[in-house]
Amino acid sequence: MRPSHGSVNHAFMSEPSLTLIVAVFLLAGFVKGVIGLGLPTVAMGLLATRMAPAHALAIVIVPAITTNIWQTFVGPYFYGLVRRLWPMLVGLLFGIWCGSGLMVGPYARYGTLILGVLLIIYGIIGLRKVRFHVPPTKEKWIGGVVGVVTGVVSAATGVQVIPSMPFMQAIGLEKDELVQGLGVFFTTATLGLLLGLADAGLLTVSVAIPGLTALAAGFAGMFIGQTIRTRMHPDAFRHWFLIAMIGLGIYLGIEAIRKIALGI
Repeated sequence: MRPSHGSVNHAFMSEPSLTLIVAVFLLAGFVKGVIGLGLPTVAMGLLATRMAPAHALAIVIVPAITTNIWQTFVGPYFYGLVRRLWPMLVGLLFGIWCGSGLMVGPYARYGTLILGVLLIIYGIIGLRKVRFHVPPTKEKWIGGVVGVVTGVVSAATGVQVIPSMPFMQAIGLEKDELVQGLGVFFTTATLGLLLGLADAGLLTVSVAIPGLTALAAGFAGMFIGQTIRTRMHPDAFRHWFLIAMIGLGIYLGIEAIRKIALGI
């Protein structure tokens, strides 16, 4: 069931929403500037406290695509990464297609709960520095499965870090390869989600101002984060960032359960 454009306009265009968008994307861009990732995750998590995940994703999609495309092509590994990761990329698009109605269909009310659980898992894995290993002989088929699972999760929540990031670390990508590989993966995911949002009728003219506002605030935050990166220890910042993600995930989960119980 598609949401009416009127309800979408009301959710996007009020002045408090634009103020919220600026604050959220300044923070999300700052995080990405300091540690190199996290813009969509932070933005989706924070926006989901005030709006449905589908509406949040419609705002996040433009800054996410722009920053991910830049990350995709800055580096010499693009073609090698595509040859290595193609099963996961194909699986990702298939998973997004399979889950295309999860954000706006009858199960949309559970999206915030799933997002909260994923943020908790993401934070715990990061804090415990869990590392997996996938042998080269199993890389292709496991990558395909990981892509499908991540695609379905992404279609429901707008977040693509679980289980894709642990897998890409598990196949032994070096630091620079991993950064560019995440760019390739996230670009593919956001383009797939973009098509899903368009099909759901969520990409309307009303998204333009919030999207451009988010883009400008995100780049401003990235610039600030990159500027002070040399003045603070990224590992210490990442530690507290992950703790904050766990706290945000717990809050989203509790709030989602409350609303489901009340039938809101």
